[in-house]
Amino acid sequence: MDRDSQFIGQSGAFLDAVERASRAAPMRRPVLVIGERGTGKELIAERLHRLSTRWDEPLVTMNCAALPETLIEAELFGHEAGAFTGATKTRAGRFEEADKGTLFLDELGTLSMGAQERLLRAVEYGEVTRIGSSRPMRVDVRIVAATNEDLPAKAARGEFRADLLDRLSFEVITLPPLRVREGDIGVLSEYFGRRMAAELGWEGWPGFAQHVAEQLEKHDWPGNVRELRNVIERAVYRWDNWDEPIGHVQFDPFDSPWKPVSQITRSPQPVVGAASVVPPPTHDLDSVEDLRQAVDEHERKIVEHALGKHRWNQRQTAKALGLSYDQLRHCIKKHGLMQEGD
Repeated sequence: MDRDSQFIGQSGAFLDAVERASRAAPMRRPVLVIGERGTGKELIAERLHRLSTRWDEPLVTMNCAALPETLIEAELFGHEAGAFTGATKTRAGRFEEADKGTLFLDELGTLSMGAQERLLRAVEYGEVTRIGSSRPMRVDVRIVAATNEDLPAKAARGEFRADLLDRLSFEVITLPPLRVREGDIGVLSEYFGRRMAAELGWEGWPGFAQHVAEQLEKHDWPGNVRELRNVIERAVYRWDNWDEPIGHVQFDPFDSPWKPVSQITRSPQPVVGAASVVPPPTHDLDSVEDLRQAVDEHERKIVEHALGKHRWNQRQTAKALGLSYDQLRHCIKKHGLMQEGD
């Protein structure tokens, strides 16, 4: 995400998260940052480091999901030459690199149970041992971890160590998704739009047409600020009438009548759950428009039926349909399937 926009916002939920990060920064204790993709978890980690007493020491980042399980422990704790096949040289791990500074562990929930056990010891005792060595080393590292998963639920299922979760959650900062940050969509859209216009050499900034501003406010933003930036920058660079307000945005850059259709190589399996009893649509499909209308109508019936079966419990409905919660919310808004009070 764009570093310049990391703390642009005026909503209470956003300002509260930033304030909590600022308050926790001087502490030496671990902090757990939770949030959906695109909400700025890494930027909060940077704030925690820059406002701490360790600001002039290393900030070392490791994405736990980016490495195969066999290499994670070697990356975290280092290894001696000859410790395993391919280990031709001794190498320091991320803990050693972050000594006296901060170690940011992104996608924490993807760590294996074995790696979690060794991480727990490092956090609890301040010691790490390189793979292939029997000599522990003292390290002074402040841990900031991030995830988009429900770690307490994973711990309850035995998929994440509860004792490690306890050690890492001295402070828990949950970042609000963009869709609940009241007033921030307009502020961020203006910022990204003006910046893109300047990059393109526009002499002024025409702003957004009213209907575009309304579309931006109504969109569900599953990709949060990162998605918003892409949508705005794409809209600005495609707009030719520089002296008129921007009148069009495209939320899905892959949406096209000519996009390739995946070939089905086997018979599709029937959907198990609420939607399986919904009959297929009956339409005369003479055009692309007819096909889209038929697909949209069938999608609406499936979602509406599933919601009714699950008494409008959206999380249960999403699970039954094989959707994420955000995808289901998008479908509900798309088809106007809103209960009173939503």
